[in-house]
Parts: sequence; C-alpha cells; structure tokens
Amino acid sequence: MGRECMVTCKGTISGNNVSHSNRKVKRVFKINLRWKRFWLETEKRFVRIRVSSNGMRCIDKHGIEQVVAELRAAGERV
Repeated sequence: MGRECMVTCKGTISGNNVSHSNRKVKRVFKINLRWKRFWLETEKRFVRIRVSSNGMRCIDKHGIEQVVAELRAAGERV
C-alpha cells in the first residue's frame, strides 16, 4: 500500500531542494496522512480509512457513504 491516500490516491512525490546558489539535492515530499474513523449510518459501524487532509475535504463535500461506495467499487477493503 505504501504512503497513499485511500480517497484521492495521492502519494509521495520527489523533487529537489534548491539552494541560493541553485544547487539541487533530491528530496521527498511526503503526503499528510492520518488514520481516521468515520461513522457509516447505513451499516451502524465505524470504518477506518487512511486519508489525507485533501481526502477529508472530499469526504466533507461528497459524504462518507458515497466515498465508501466508490472505494468498494474500486476494490478497496473498507
């Protein structure tokens, strides 16, 4: 699985640290991930999702029921 948001499928990306003299050194930009519990009213239980802050905004916008349905359709185990 690695460091990847279950909702947005975004993960770590690589780039450069650029100094004042324009020297470049490779670095990694890690995504802000958290394990978060969401209450599913239809199933009367909590689901645990590894989600980024952007993924939480998507859940706020679309609703947890729709997001979980899309995850299950994509083959994720929730």
